[in-house]
Amino acid sequence: MGDFLEQFFVLVGLLVCLAYLVKFMRFCRCIFLHLWRVSPRSFLKSMGQWAVITGAGDGIGKAYSFELARQGLNVVLISRTLEKLQTIAAEIEWTIGSRVKIIQADFTKDDIYEYIKEKLKGLEIGILVNNVGMLPNLLPSHFLNTSDNIQGVIHCNITSVVKMTQLILKHMESRQKGLILNISTGVARFPWPLYTMYSSSKAFVCTFSKALQAEYKSKGIIIQAIVLSLIPSWVFYSSMFQKAILTHYVKYLKQNTNLR
Repeated sequence: MGDFLEQFFVLVGLLVCLAYLVKFMRFCRCIFLHLWRVSPRSFLKSMGQWAVITGAGDGIGKAYSFELARQGLNVVLISRTLEKLQTIAAEIEWTIGSRVKIIQADFTKDDIYEYIKEKLKGLEIGILVNNVGMLPNLLPSHFLNTSDNIQGVIHCNITSVVKMTQLILKHMESRQKGLILNISTGVARFPWPLYTMYSSSKAFVCTFSKALQAEYKSKGIIIQAIVLSLIPSWVFYSSMFQKAILTHYVKYLKQNTNLR
């Protein structure tokens, strides 16, 4: 009986030691992966020497321009306002030291892409940020009451994503690496009455990005839709905006339901 108990406790001790050994190996593995994982800086730079940002004159596009420059990339800034581009380019070159090219282009037009293609010739472009977009109406309104510049909205929000991707993706495919970020918005996730054109165009961006990722994932290219908020938070909390939203949506619901 004594020999049996001795063997039993030895076996239990070995199992406990084995369990702790497995835990220790898992811990070491986590530490190793943490220390050797690719840092964002080296990952982004590994895509290529240059990043192209559309709608770089303001807001999100401007922020991406500065951040990608800080990560060690040279940047191409594309927008329709030359003065803003020149100011941002000078600031990036002075404060960060990255090389900057600027291209003035109005994405509400459809005849700009040969010009952009010529300006990008010879650059090793590793990252494309399709950020440019336009909101046809800040306040909610029915489709027939929105701006007449429907074609401009389509060109800016949809055509720009397709054409810029087409220009740059072919070179990424030949190099077997690249990153394309298409900026969308939360209203793309579901139909948004009274913002019909904007929400629909941004829904296209999401669907387009998912389909392209499926096509080109095996070729080493990452294509993502980034879903961001439509309007700065201070606008949502303003009494004027809230009153307008409430008024328009109550009117919309009355017209489309049995409310009286």
